[in-house]
Amino acid sequence: MNRLQGRVAIVTGAASGIGRASAELFAQEGARVLAVDRPGAEFAFADPAIAALACDVTASDAPDRIVGRALEAFGGGLDILFNNAGIGAAAPAAEMDDDLWDRVNDVNLKAVFRLTRAAIPHLIKSPAGRIVNTASVMAEGTDYGLSAYCASKAGVVGLTRTLALELGRHGITANAILPGAIHTGMTGASFANPDIAAVWAKKSPLKRLGQPIDVARLALFLASEESGFVTGQSIAADGGMRLRL
Repeated sequence: MNRLQGRVAIVTGAASGIGRASAELFAQEGARVLAVDRPGAEFAFADPAIAALACDVTASDAPDRIVGRALEAFGGGLDILFNNAGIGAAAPAAEMDDDLWDRVNDVNLKAVFRLTRAAIPHLIKSPAGRIVNTASVMAEGTDYGLSAYCASKAGVVGLTRTLALELGRHGITANAILPGAIHTGMTGASFANPDIAAVWAKKSPLKRLGQPIDVARLALFLASEESGFVTGQSIAADGGMRLRL
């Protein structure tokens, strides 16, 4: 307990799934957390250490709004940025229009870059700045119809590595998480079908789907001082699924 005592964190995509589990776990470990999700998402937290902000991460003023709100709410410092917001899309490349391509990459990659850029001046002042980015096992793999999604998540991994290289001299670490088959809001509709859920559970040597807390625990490690010598890494939370791909 208290592995994040006194730290200030931003978690995006925090209304449900991995983001919500992470915001709650970070707060349990002593952090004060700004939980961010899109307008229209209904999310509230019982823990007074968590403040909620409705903001579209792709909006032109989103980085300044999000960072500014965290500084205002928690007293002027920022230690942890967890870029978790993301969307999926499935369409063959030959049928994908520019709008869908742009939307996926705007949320999954461009927003990560823009929010990180806004946060860096404040993370530099932290005694233990941490950047954690949610990518996907599809950053290193692929499937039919996932050209935009895979490109965006591979971009997150490449961005994370470069951030680690550039920011290491400031004591800031940057790492990416590669979730596998996790039962979240984005995958819930598919996994509600027991046949589909069984297929994906079978892909894991652990023979189960991942839960948001499985990823949140990895995010906690990467956000804590325990990971102080881990940077530029892409770490899978996939139940070993990639062993069979």
